[in-house]
Amino acid sequence: MNEALVTGESAAVTKNVGDKVIGGATNNNGTLTVKISGTGDSGYLSQVMKMVQNAQQAKSKAEDKAGLVAKYLFYAAFGVGIIAFFAWLPQGLATAMTIMVTVFVIACPHALGLAIPLVVSRSTTIGAQNGLLVRNRQAIEASQHVSHVLLDKTGTLTEGKFTVNALIPNDGIDETTLLSRLAALENNSTHPLAQAIITEAQAKDIEVVAAEKSQNIPGVGISGNVDGTDYKIVNGNYLTKQGIGFDEATADKWAAKGNSVSFLLQGTQVQGMVAEGDTIKAGAKELISGLHRRGITPVMLTGDNPKAAEHVANLLGLTEFHAGLLPDDKQKIIADYQAKGNHVIMVGDGVNDAPSLAAADIGIAIGAGTDVAIDSADVVLVKSEPRDILHFLDLAKITNRKMVQNLWWGAGYNIVAIPLAAGVLSFIGIILDPAVGAAVMAMSTIIVVINAMGLTGEKIKNV
Repeated sequence: MNEALVTGESAAVTKNVGDKVIGGATNNNGTLTVKISGTGDSGYLSQVMKMVQNAQQAKSKAEDKAGLVAKYLFYAAFGVGIIAFFAWLPQGLATAMTIMVTVFVIACPHALGLAIPLVVSRSTTIGAQNGLLVRNRQAIEASQHVSHVLLDKTGTLTEGKFTVNALIPNDGIDETTLLSRLAALENNSTHPLAQAIITEAQAKDIEVVAAEKSQNIPGVGISGNVDGTDYKIVNGNYLTKQGIGFDEATADKWAAKGNSVSFLLQGTQVQGMVAEGDTIKAGAKELISGLHRRGITPVMLTGDNPKAAEHVANLLGLTEFHAGLLPDDKQKIIADYQAKGNHVIMVGDGVNDAPSLAAADIGIAIGAGTDVAIDSADVVLVKSEPRDILHFLDLAKITNRKMVQNLWWGAGYNIVAIPLAAGVLSFIGIILDPAVGAAVMAMSTIIVVINAMGLTGEKIKNV
């Protein structure tokens, strides 16, 4: 069975009598009889969507910092204004009213109203220009506390499709001949392993002639006639059962690297072997090293087998990984990390990643992933580049810095301006006119705008 539509894993999964199969999976070869055990709301996809909804509802909403500051500014300005009014009342009602109005004018929260939205608007624009679609502003604020980044393997760290990693012909046959015969046998097959062989042959300009009398061999491979000779593509188990010798050491070596190894067989003679596996994405190593430099721990989560997971982890320099996982397993792992006080980013692309993306403190979806994964995420990597996660972290860091700066410019100046407006320096002849107060208030707004526009795309790569 190919369950990639649901699990995201490109490797075929063997099913035996009594095993469960998932709606949305495809049968690669042979005849399959299934018993329907769940439909509608009880189906697998519906259960995944319920987990997504529950996780989203469990998320807490971050309180708006600017609104909180504005609230306290209102109480402070109102209190100081009333106190100033009564303090200056002996000097005349007109003077007391002027002082109170100046306090209220200079404390007008216009700048605060712009402080955060301007930075967020600028930040999201820059993010979009750099392949980052920020769907939830709270993700930017939450990023400064992240301690772990949990990464799905297939489609996130790897390409999610098979490629030919090795062609090993036996004596008396060259690599081109081996590949051409393999491609001929697989020419009419839609199996992912077959497509990888066809693609490799086309890349090497090998003319692919369809084999005659092609026939699937359930659980084994395929047979056919090429140029008048019968051939088979089989797996190692078939050769062992038939008592046919082959280079087990070489086959085991490539299998240990997470490859699927197949053999070209003519009669009882092995012509050679082909190793096919998923490939690491170009930016995956840069992502892992970049996370380590930032003091963030990367962790790989995958539904793939432990051997393949360990191989990928070793290639990328990962010290933590979890293999053989189902969608609810990933969600439980995230909950375990969070229960220990960690703040977690989850990165994924498949239906099986959707609950985890929703449950994590920040969910990041690969742009080439499924719609349900993207809908569950806070951030989408439009270019599907793993290294863009580093750009998001850098963008979030400088955005949070700008937010704090703008909050100070929008409200911090009131620490000096409100007492001045209240006339605390009147004993040396300094009393602010309401018009001057309005000018100072407007100046703070202008500074907030200029500071927000100072956020540029170049800076996110130098943080």
